[in-house]
Amino acid sequence: MNCPYCNAEDTKVIDSRPCENNGIRRRRQCIVCDKRFTTYERVEVVPLMVVKKDGVREEFDRGKIEKGILRACHKRPVSADTITRLTDEIENELMAGGEREIPSTAIGELVMQKLKATDDVAYVRFASVYREFKDVKTFVKEIEKLQQ
Repeated sequence: MNCPYCNAEDTKVIDSRPCENNGIRRRRQCIVCDKRFTTYERVEVVPLMVVKKDGVREEFDRGKIEKGILRACHKRPVSADTITRLTDEIENELMAGGEREIPSTAIGELVMQKLKATDDVAYVRFASVYREFKDVKTFVKEIEKLQQ
C-alpha cells in the first residue's frame, strides 16, 4: 500500500477491524513520513453464471433453488431451517467449486442429491419435475431405485 502523503511503498498496519459489507477497515502508518491513514478492503465476489439447457446464461439466483426445494418439501416433515441449510450447502458447494459458469443440470443434480438424503418423497417430487417424468413407469423406476 502506497502512502497517500509521500507515496512511499512501506506502510505498516496498526489496527484492523471488520466493517459493513464484509469489508475490513485498516489503520496504517507510513514508515517514511510517519503519517497515518485509513484503508478499506472488501472481497470482490465474481458473480456465478448458470448455463441453461438451451445455452442461455443468467446470474445465479439462490431464491430459485430455495423455491424449488420448498415446493418439493410442501406438506412434508422438513423444517424451514432444514430448507435454508440445504440451500446454503448447495450455494456454498457451487461457490467453492471455483467455476464461473455452472450448467443448470449440475445444480439440479446437486439439489436432488441433497433432497435424497433429506426426504425421499421430496426427492421424487423434485426429480419428477427436473427430469420431466412422462409417465407412471418412470415414477415407479425411480421409487424402485430408492428402495434398493
